[in-house]
Parts: sequence; structure tokens; C-alpha cells
Amino acid sequence: MLLTFLQTSSEAAAAVSGAQEELSFSLLSLAAKGGWLMIVLAILSIIAIYIFAERLFAINYAGKIDKNFTKDITDYILEGKKKSALALCKKTDSPISRMVEKGIERMGKPLSDIQTAVENVGNLEVAKLEKGLPLLATIAGGAPMIGFLGTVMGMVQAFFNMSNAGNNIDITLLSGGIYTAMITTVGGLFVGILAYFGYNYLTSRVSDVVFKMENTTIEFMDALSQNGDSAGQAAVPTLEIED
Repeated sequence: MLLTFLQTSSEAAAAVSGAQEELSFSLLSLAAKGGWLMIVLAILSIIAIYIFAERLFAINYAGKIDKNFTKDITDYILEGKKKSALALCKKTDSPISRMVEKGIERMGKPLSDIQTAVENVGNLEVAKLEKGLPLLATIAGGAPMIGFLGTVMGMVQAFFNMSNAGNNIDITLLSGGIYTAMITTVGGLFVGILAYFGYNYLTSRVSDVVFKMENTTIEFMDALSQNGDSAGQAAVPTLEIED
């Protein structure tokens, strides 16, 4: 009884393993039938994954900042400890600290000049965070188009084969061509959807970092106003983020 059970289990496991190998082989064979455009889509998918992973790490790093940073900077400014504030900014490697550092370096000038300097640095930092996002957006829009191109090319090839078959027309000539052609559409949509969601997620994360930058800038400008170190009236700096 036990021997029979073990034999049955072994046969079932072998069947499952065989089915998995067959499925894997089928997916690879399907991708191969898509032609050279599948290679292009594979390259685009690798680029998209790399951009997403690299930008996600960079944006997460940029958004991390010590909760006491703003408080310490404000205290140093109110106490007139400019060197200590600059040292803290240099120690804290982030877009926010670089913006504040530029503002501290401009202390003594009108608040409007400080605002402009901080805003310019902020826009440069946002541009750095968005590096690679336009390419990711291009992949999101271009990959499905490449897939559709492969489908059209496959359909043209299928009808060409039918026209050359003469009176020996076989429905498999058309169905097989369409079957192969649709593979590129599936591949293009798959890559495009992944890139699209990745782009929108990264854009939302950049927006979160920009919000933190603006909030810190407002507190910094308020501290300068209270310190009375600069003259003039400054508007709240705004940072531009590209769509």
C-alpha cells in the first residue's frame, strides 16, 4: 500500500515537473516566434527596470532627512551661528540641505535675492531627481507601438503567404501568421504597462520630495525674516516639476 502511494506521488510530481518545463519552453518558443522585434522589447524592458530601480533608490535617498535638521538650522540662524549652519548642511547630503546651504551663503542680502538663489538650486535638484523619467515615459508609450508594428508586419506576411499558396490555401497559413503576429502586441503592451505604472509611481515620489523641499524652504525663509539679517520682502519659493 505504501509502495503504491509512493509510486503514485512520484508519478504526479514528475507530471507537474514536466508540465512546468513544457510551459517554460512554450513561453520561450512563443517569444522566439515574435521575431526580432521581441529582442527590441526585451532590451526596452531591461532599460525600464534599470531606470525604475535606480531612480527609486535615488528618490528615496533624497527624501530622507533628519527630523531635527530644520529645527537645528532655525536655531543656528536665530543665534547667528552661520558657520555651524553651513557645517550642518554640508554634513547632511540631500537636496534640501543644498538648498538651505545656498540660502545661508546669501545671508546679508535682500530676502528676494536669497529666495531666487534657493529656488534655482531647488529646480536643479528636482531636475536631477527626474533624470531618466522622460526615457521611461517614452518606453511606456513606444513599446505598445512597437508591438502593434510587429502585429501588422506579421499580418502582411500571413496574407503574402496565402497569396503565394495559390489554390492550395490553408486556413493554418492565416491563423498561424496571426497567432505569431499577436505575440509582439502582447509583449509590447506588457512592457508599456510596466513602464507606465513605474513612471507614474516615480513621479508621485518626486512630488513628495518637492513638497518636503518647499516646506523646509518656507521654514528657512521665516527664520531669516525673524533673524532680521536680510532686508526686503520675499515670496514663498516654488519648485517646478515637469509632467
